Amino acid sequence: MKRRTQLAATGAVAAAIVLASGSLALASSDDGADPNESETAISGLALEKASESALAHTGEGTVTGTEVNDEESYYEVEVTLDNGSQVDVQLDEQFQVVEATPDSSTDE
Repeated sequence: MKRRTQLAATGAVAAAIVLASGSLALASSDDGADPNESETAISGLALEKASESALAHTGEGTVTGTEVNDEESYYEVEVTLDNGSQVDVQLDEQFQVVEATPDSSTDE
C-alpha cells in the first residue's frame, strides 16, 4: 500500500509540474510589473524538486508560479490550494522549506 501511495504522490507531482509549466509561460508575460524587477522561473530538475517540496508542505494544490533568487529565499514556489487561496512557499538551496505564507498580492 505504501508503494501505491508513493506512486500516486509521484504522479501528482508530475501532473503539477506539467500544469506549472503552462502557468509559468503565462506568468512570464508582461503583467505591468516593474521592468527593473526581473523574475527568473525555476526550471529543469530544480523545478521538479522545488514543486515536490512545496506540495509536500502544503499537502494539496497546484504549483502556479516559481522564482529563483527571490528576495526572501533562494526559491519561491506559489501554490494555489484547492480552495483557490494561494501560498508562497520559500525554500533554501537544498529545497527545504524556510517559510510559507498566504500570498497577499493583488495581481488580478
